[in-house]
Amino acid sequence: MTTQMTEDEDVPALGPAPVETGFPGIALYPGYLGAAAQGALLGALLAGFATAPPYRPRMPRTGQPWSIRQTNFGELGWVSRPDGYFYSSTNEVNGGKWPAIPAALLDIWAQVAHYPAPPECCLVNLYDTPKSRMGLHRDEDEAALDAPVVSISLGDSCVFRVGGFARSAKSKSFRLASGDVAVIGGASRLRYHGVDRVIPGSSRLVPGGGRINLTLRRVTKPAQ
Repeated sequence: MTTQMTEDEDVPALGPAPVETGFPGIALYPGYLGAAAQGALLGALLAGFATAPPYRPRMPRTGQPWSIRQTNFGELGWVSRPDGYFYSSTNEVNGGKWPAIPAALLDIWAQVAHYPAPPECCLVNLYDTPKSRMGLHRDEDEAALDAPVVSISLGDSCVFRVGGFARSAKSKSFRLASGDVAVIGGASRLRYHGVDRVIPGSSRLVPGGGRINLTLRRVTKPAQ
């Protein structure tokens, strides 16, 4: 049985138990953040957007705009440009540094990542149109592939798909709601995954609607 939080609870000391996904290394924590914690985290994100506004990245090679908008928090930011995918300490839109990762996100990482070093990047993806989605992909631009990717969902629910180690492999879908946390690591760290669609109107958290997905990543290997 999955332990869930009530709406007035904040980030739990230990967190609810994860649900079984059928994929070793992938853990889903439904309702990890209660309503108050979700609202506080959204406020911290909106404050950061003042210095690092979300923008629409472009695909490598084709230069086509993505269906989502993105920005970053942390020492490093993940960017997609016509010349490839990169981690950068500089926001190419305004030339500044990325804002610091909010403390609440560092707490979540400490509780569920089980990794001896903090995240260096928090990639923020905003699904803010009916056509916003994320094709099957795997996060493989990090040197620290022994660290998991920790994903936090805010706002509208989505249909999240997890596949195998090739795009053509069989896949399974899950519904992620606002406040849910997913951990992708271990034997499944390089599985393909994506977002098929967002379910409009399933949450009132984000002003104007839409979904915000936060992925915490350790990019470099910790010093020995």
